[in-house]
Amino acid sequence: MLKSMTGFGRGEHICYDRKFKVEIKSVNHRFSDFTVKVPRFLNPFEDRIRHRLAKDIVRGKVDIWVNFESFTSTDITVQVNDVYADTYMNALQQLCSRYSLGEVPQATALELLARTPEVLISDKYESALSTDNAKHEIWEGLSGALEMALEQYNKMRATEGAALSRDIEENYNQAVKMVSEIRARVPRAVEEYAQKLRDRINELTDKLGGKSDDSRILTEIAVLADKSDISEEMARLESHFEQLATMLREKGAIGRKMDFLMQELNREANTVGSKSSDVSLTKSVVELKSLIEKIREQIQNIE
Repeated sequence: MLKSMTGFGRGEHICYDRKFKVEIKSVNHRFSDFTVKVPRFLNPFEDRIRHRLAKDIVRGKVDIWVNFESFTSTDITVQVNDVYADTYMNALQQLCSRYSLGEVPQATALELLARTPEVLISDKYESALSTDNAKHEIWEGLSGALEMALEQYNKMRATEGAALSRDIEENYNQAVKMVSEIRARVPRAVEEYAQKLRDRINELTDKLGGKSDDSRILTEIAVLADKSDISEEMARLESHFEQLATMLREKGAIGRKMDFLMQELNREANTVGSKSSDVSLTKSVVELKSLIEKIREQIQNIE
């Protein structure tokens, strides 16, 4: 089943009084490009997240956001910088002595110390990774949200992939029909040109009062037939379209292979068009190239 490179998924998981939210969004890209945005303390898990994404995503520009909330006091610690606090208090006492203010009021001193960031150092969530067991609990919650997001994300990509597959098959059927019409038209086009050539030569011969040279006419027709021979190109077109039909039934990431095949189809169609001197045939080739381009544009969205 084909998968689109465009998708979105969201997952939320609560575990050990912690809530994890994960969002995944992707757009088309030639290669795989992951951008992982996590809270700073979760940076040690970035490689795990990338490794898990790589199992499901082969191609596309993928952005993933992780949000974390904790409802347990054990994840947050506040420490006192004793050295800074003592130095700060000594400075306050010196000020009071200098201006004969007596002892520093305890309430005032405590309020000033509490307002100073260097005195009270908060450790937000860092303690949540203090032990191997704590790290295991964090990854358990994070991976739970990640799996939920991936499930929704993959489901959306599969749905879009199925829609793309239907559109490709519709254009594919029209293109194959057009190839058959071109192949059927070629002999008729050569014969019509040969008849026009005979009529023109006979007309000129009558005006000049001479006799037409049948051998020369046959030579010109043979040269035309050789120059306009597209049997090899038509065989390759049919073979490439058979390969495309096979790829549409394959599993896995085949978007890049299909894109390469479309380049080959377009090249063969251009060659057929350059060899054609028949107006009707040229119109059919233009229509074929338009269908190939439509398929190519749809394939650009496939992983």
